[in-house]
Amino acid sequence: MLRTPSGGAGHGTAATDSLMSIGTVLNVLRDEFPEVTISKIRFLESEGLIEPRRTPSGYRKFSPDDVERLAYVLRMQRDHYLPLKVIREHLDAMERGEAVRLPAVGRQRDGEPLVEAPVGPTAARIGRGELIAAAGIGERQLEEWESYGLLAPQPDGTYDAEAVTVASLVVELGRFGIEPRHLRAMKGAAEREAGLVDQVVAPLKRHRNPQTRAHAEARTKELAALTVKLHAALVQTALGVRLP
Repeated sequence: MLRTPSGGAGHGTAATDSLMSIGTVLNVLRDEFPEVTISKIRFLESEGLIEPRRTPSGYRKFSPDDVERLAYVLRMQRDHYLPLKVIREHLDAMERGEAVRLPAVGRQRDGEPLVEAPVGPTAARIGRGELIAAAGIGERQLEEWESYGLLAPQPDGTYDAEAVTVASLVVELGRFGIEPRHLRAMKGAAEREAGLVDQVVAPLKRHRNPQTRAHAEARTKELAALTVKLHAALVQTALGVRLP
C-alpha cells in the first residue's frame, strides 16, 4: 500500500544510486501488473500522476516513491475502477493528510474480501479528444484505426482507458513500417483469446450469487494475465528471441 504519495516523490530524499530507468520500473511493476507498458507509464506522467526526475539528456529516472505511487495508481484503476481524475484527487488529499474513502468492500461469510460492484461505469473512460491528445494522433488516424477494428468507442462515444495503450502501441509499431491494416490479425487473435476466457468464466458470470459473480471477475483478470504471458512467450519462441 502507498506510504508516501507525494507528487514529486523521491526528488529530494532518494539517493541518486536508487533511481531507476523506465525499463527497470516496468519490470518491477509487471509482477503485480502484467499488462502495464512503457506507454502507460508515460501516459500517467503526462496526466500529472507522477513526476520522475529527468537527466540532462532527458531520460526519466524514478525513485522508489515514484514506483510506489505508480503502483497505487494502477491498483486503484484495477481494484476500484477509479478514473485518473479521482485518483489524482485522492493523492492530493493524502498529501494534505486527509482521510480518503475508497469504494466499499464487503465480506463473504467465510471471511474472504469481496469488492462491491461500483456505481456507474465498470472501468475508467476517456473522451475522443483526450484519446487523440494522449496518443498524439489525428482524427483521420483514429478513424482509420476504428475502420480496422483496432479501437472502438462505447455507445456514449467514450473509450476504455486501455485505448490509450492500444493507440500508443499502434503508433510505435508504425515507426517500424507496420501499418494498422497489418494488425487486424492481432486483433482477431486477441478476440479469439478473449472468447476462450469468456467461455471459461461464463457459468460464473451467470450465477445468481453476487459473490460468485465477483469471483468470475477475479478469474477473468487472472486468465487474461496468463493468456497475455502465453501470447508473449509464443511470439518470442516463433521469432527465436528473448525479451529482457
